[in-house]
Amino acid sequence: MEKLSGLSHLFMTIFLHNFSTFMVIPAITDVTMTALCPGLDECSLAIYLTGFQQAIIGLGTLVMTPLVGNLSDKYGRKTLLTVPMILTIIPLGILAYSRARTFFYVYYVFKTLTAMICEGSVHCLSLAYVADNVPEGQRASSFGILSGIGSAAFVCGTLSTRFLSTASTFQVAASVAVMAAVYMRIFLPDSIADDALSVPILSKQKLNVVKSKSDGDSAPKTLQIFKPMPSFEDMLSLLKTSSTFSQAAIVAFFSSLADVGLHASMMYYLKASFHFSKNQFADLMVITGIAGTISQLLLMPMLVPALGEEKLLSIGLFFSCAHMFLYSVAWSFWGMAQGCISGICSFANLVSPLAFSPLTALFLSDDAPFDFPGFSIMCIGFASMIAFVQSMTIRAAPLISSHTVNNCNYAAV
Repeated sequence: MEKLSGLSHLFMTIFLHNFSTFMVIPAITDVTMTALCPGLDECSLAIYLTGFQQAIIGLGTLVMTPLVGNLSDKYGRKTLLTVPMILTIIPLGILAYSRARTFFYVYYVFKTLTAMICEGSVHCLSLAYVADNVPEGQRASSFGILSGIGSAAFVCGTLSTRFLSTASTFQVAASVAVMAAVYMRIFLPDSIADDALSVPILSKQKLNVVKSKSDGDSAPKTLQIFKPMPSFEDMLSLLKTSSTFSQAAIVAFFSSLADVGLHASMMYYLKASFHFSKNQFADLMVITGIAGTISQLLLMPMLVPALGEEKLLSIGLFFSCAHMFLYSVAWSFWGMAQGCISGICSFANLVSPLAFSPLTALFLSDDAPFDFPGFSIMCIGFASMIAFVQSMTIRAAPLISSHTVNNCNYAAV
C-alpha cells in the first residue's frame, strides 16, 4: 500500500510537471517568430536557432542523463528529481515576465542550459522510481500508465493553451511548474530503503565466480559486472552479442531521429505553408495527444500480457509510446543496456536537428532546389518507417550464460 501511494504521488508530480512544459509548446513558435522576424510567417533564423538549441540540448543530455541517473543511485531519486524540476521554472518565468526580443534571448540561453539537465532526467528518474517500486513482471504496464499520464498532461496542457493568451500561457505554466516542485518535495516518498535501491540505474551488483586452481583449491573472486559508465567498447560488445538489443538500438535511433526531427520541422512548416498560430497548433496537438492517451492508459496495459513488449513495440510507434517499450525491453539487460539506449536516443537527438533544420529552412526558402516545402517531413517519415519495419523483427531476448558474462563483463537476464 505504501508503494502504491508513492506511485500515485509520482503520477501527480509527473502530470503537473508535464502540464507546465507541454502547454507552452503551441505558443513558443509564435513567440520565437515575433521576437526574431516580426510580421513574417517564414524565418530561417528561427529555424536555425531552434535546431542549434535542440542539438546542444541533445549533446548535453547525452552526458548529463547517465550522470544524473548514476547520482540518483547514490543520493535517491527524489533528491535528483528536485534539480530538474526547479530548473524548469527559470525559463518559463522569463517568458512569463516578458516576450520582447531581449528577454527572448535570455530565455533562449537559460532554456538551452537548463534543458541539458531537465530534458531527459525527469523521464529517466520517473522510470527508475517506478522500477524501484514495481515487480519486474508488472513494469511494462506501469511504464504504460506513466507514459499515459504524460500524454494526459499533454492533452490538458495544450487544451488549456487554446483558451489562454500567450502571456497567460507562460504565467500559468510557470505557476504549475512551481506547484509540481513543491508537491514533489512534500508528498513524494523516496525510493531508497536502508540505503539500497531495488533497481539501480547503473547497477553495482557483483558476481562471485569460483575459479578452480590446479592444486584443487578454490578461491572466490569478485567480478564487477558493470562499470560506473558503459564505455564505447562495452556498447559494441553488447550490440554484437545480443541481436535483440541491436534491433532495439536501431529502433531507438530512428524513432528518436524522426520524433525530434518532426518537432523541429513541423511547426515551422505549418507556420510558413498554412499560417498556423498558437490556437491551430494547440488544436492539432490535442488530437494527437488524445490518441496517445487512450492507447497508453487503456489499450497498452491490457495488451502487454497478451502480446508481449516486443510485439507492442511496433504498435507503440503508431501511438508515440515506442520509448516506453524500448526501456521495458532494455530493462531485461540490466543497467548498462538502459544507459546505452538512453545514449543512442540522445545521440539521435543531437543528429536530428543538425540534419533536418537546415533541410527545412532550405525548402521553405526561395532558394530551394525544387518546389517541395514538405521535403524534410517526407525524410522524417522514411526514418520512422525504418524504425517500424525493424521493430517488427524483434523477438524475445534469450538468456545469456555466465560464460558470456565472464568474456564480455556484462550480463543480461
